[in-house]
Amino acid sequence: MRGEDPFDEGATSILRQPKAVWATAGASVVAFMGIGLVDPILPSIAEGLEATPSQVSLLFTSYFLITAVAMLVTGFVSSRIGGRKTLLAGLALVVVFAALSGTSSSVGELVGFRAGWGLGNALFVSTALAVIVGAAAGGSAAAILLYESALGLGMACGPLVGALLGDASWRYPFFGTAALMAIGFLCITAFLREQPKPARKTSLLDPVRALGHGGLASVATSAFFYNYAFFTILAFTPFVLDMSPYRSGAVFFAWGLLLAVFSVLVAPRLQRRLGSLKVVGGSLVLLAADLVILGYGGHTTAVVCTIVSGAFIGMNNTVYTELALGVSDAPRPVASAGYNFVRWFAAAAAPYLAPKIEEWTDIHIPFVVAAVAALAGALVVWVRRAALTQQAEELEPRHAAEDGVTVFAD
Repeated sequence: MRGEDPFDEGATSILRQPKAVWATAGASVVAFMGIGLVDPILPSIAEGLEATPSQVSLLFTSYFLITAVAMLVTGFVSSRIGGRKTLLAGLALVVVFAALSGTSSSVGELVGFRAGWGLGNALFVSTALAVIVGAAAGGSAAAILLYESALGLGMACGPLVGALLGDASWRYPFFGTAALMAIGFLCITAFLREQPKPARKTSLLDPVRALGHGGLASVATSAFFYNYAFFTILAFTPFVLDMSPYRSGAVFFAWGLLLAVFSVLVAPRLQRRLGSLKVVGGSLVLLAADLVILGYGGHTTAVVCTIVSGAFIGMNNTVYTELALGVSDAPRPVASAGYNFVRWFAAAAAPYLAPKIEEWTDIHIPFVVAAVAALAGALVVWVRRAALTQQAEELEPRHAAEDGVTVFAD
């Protein structure tokens, strides 16, 4: 199960894409910015709304809980109204709820508005991946790389934008995101043509049924544990670092840059040399070690380990996406929805549980729990390695044939 080489033709397959792909990828950057946007301003939000860290962490929990549940709806909606309309509906919801978030007068209001934001983001992000895979030149490897590039760039820029705008007021990053997503809405409207609707409409239970496939269930379970570790770093570390928005934004900007570089440049090369399962397993073990050092080290060590974790997260993001789309015989949008349905629950749980675990124990233990979760993810991959490799190889000809079909043209 070795990754395709999207650079085989001199990066042609990556850079020479239809305008519709670039418009969708650009809007995806802003969508992923919304995840890390609040990182550097979490302490400012807590102070401004007189909230505790555990209350503020619900900004992530409500966002990702709704995102997880909405994954069951995205395929149902897009198979009936089309990918373009689904993208635009998601973007419209994000614009409205991001703007409303900036007007919040209590942490409860802000948590509620973030939930609405999560619904819009789910409609957009899940459909965006299917659109890019269907429209990109160069097959699935090029498409996934573009998607992960958007993810990495958004993750890097989100904390930076949050810090720059949040230094004046914690409200401004939310208004800024609403404005950027409105621009994305206009770009999608202008450049993306409507896709042909699939011959078979997706039911609400199709993603759940897809998880009955052993390979996809294994990948989703491993990704669940990985995402718990990932979002412990993203949502809990800002309180541990206790830095100004500028400094915290700089730390997570460097973290996001490593995430982008390792996702786009390093992971594909390691996959071709070692194979996907060895890359993701080794990366999870290294992430676990990084988390333990982060939890027990001094302030400077915690900063360094936070930044370094971006490298492991970047590699894992790319490999998990390829595994989820390549190991199941379900249609890719359905497989993606089932996979995301499982893994986003961990993204909802970690921001809530990490501060609670600190309250019950001490500041070190949330990182130990996250490290154990990362090791659990690696264990699932190791136990299921033979079946995952066999299933992916059996399905490779079918997916290669799918990649040769242009879903829509610019």
